[in-house]
Amino acid sequence: MLDVTVIEDPEAAAVSLDPTRARLLAELAAGPASAAMLAGTVGLPRQKVNYHLKTLERHGLVELAGERRKGNVTERLMRATAASYVISPLALASVQPDPDRFRDQLSARWLLALGARLVRDVGSLITGAARARKRLATYALDGEVRFASAADRAAFVEELTAGVTALVRKYDAPDAEGGRDHRIVVALHPTLKEQATSAVEAPAVEPGAR
Repeated sequence: MLDVTVIEDPEAAAVSLDPTRARLLAELAAGPASAAMLAGTVGLPRQKVNYHLKTLERHGLVELAGERRKGNVTERLMRATAASYVISPLALASVQPDPDRFRDQLSARWLLALGARLVRDVGSLITGAARARKRLATYALDGEVRFASAADRAAFVEELTAGVTALVRKYDAPDAEGGRDHRIVVALHPTLKEQATSAVEAPAVEPGAR
């Protein structure tokens, strides 16, 4: 089972968003189970659960993990193909975000468009690499920083921009034969704090942010 996989097909996305099927996916991510085993958990007849499982299987969201005999019946044990799923913007191709429409480094919506493109591109790369049975070279950096003031945050952004720009200029080789283009995305946003009630605190908006 994969830790996370991307859903690019619109029909598969619609199937995964159905509340009952999403519940079945969550149950099968915890371990293999048959329609009969799941029926009691989700409170549906076995035949109905089996119908949902076949739909999920048809779209590659669950797969056969094995079979077992129970009396005169052979039960199919199904499992989720991943522990979690991300729906790619390709599932809504005609209205997917396009960060090239405008560029505003202080816009939260532009950051969202960049994030959507990242999901789309990396998802497609993962799919292509899996089909070609090749490894995909990627890198990610994730961390948190607490700024004492908005002025410190602005200074950090200025230094970060200068540093990344210098690195790009140092290593960029547009005329190198056999070279491969890579995209760089650097993001900075307030950290969301989940409350005990599962409510999410809305961060204060600083001057200049959009």
